Amino acid sequence: MHTPKPPARIPPAVDMDSQPYWTGGKDGQLLIHRCADCAYFVHPPVPFCPACEGRNVAPVPVSGRGRVATFTINHKQWVPGLPVPYVLALVELEEQADVRLVGNITHCDPAEVTFGMAVEVWFEQLDDLWVPLFRPVERL
Repeated sequence: MHTPKPPARIPPAVDMDSQPYWTGGKDGQLLIHRCADCAYFVHPPVPFCPACEGRNVAPVPVSGRGRVATFTINHKQWVPGLPVPYVLALVELEEQADVRLVGNITHCDPAEVTFGMAVEVWFEQLDDLWVPLFRPVERL
């Protein structure tokens, strides 16, 4: 398995709603907001449910597994120190396909990434934040 070199990262903007998403990785958890009234997952995180308009929304841990919905392989070094090529993908979570997270696919050659590829989350620490990244699910 290819061990990734950490890319140069620009810290994300963090607010009260998004903080659990960016800090849950400290405990190995991918936290996604979920409505307690209708069970709809909400991402990006907001304090209300777009499905039922309920206000009972809070972060809950999810499996961190999903599939690559779409991706691009970038060959341009947009930030100094950013290793190229790298994969930027939209990953749909297995809990709810319309929850799509933007992240890098690592631990494999970029040419091996495919549409529908099964992936799992892992976290990279960036100061006091934990950036969710994805790697191929181990095949037994």
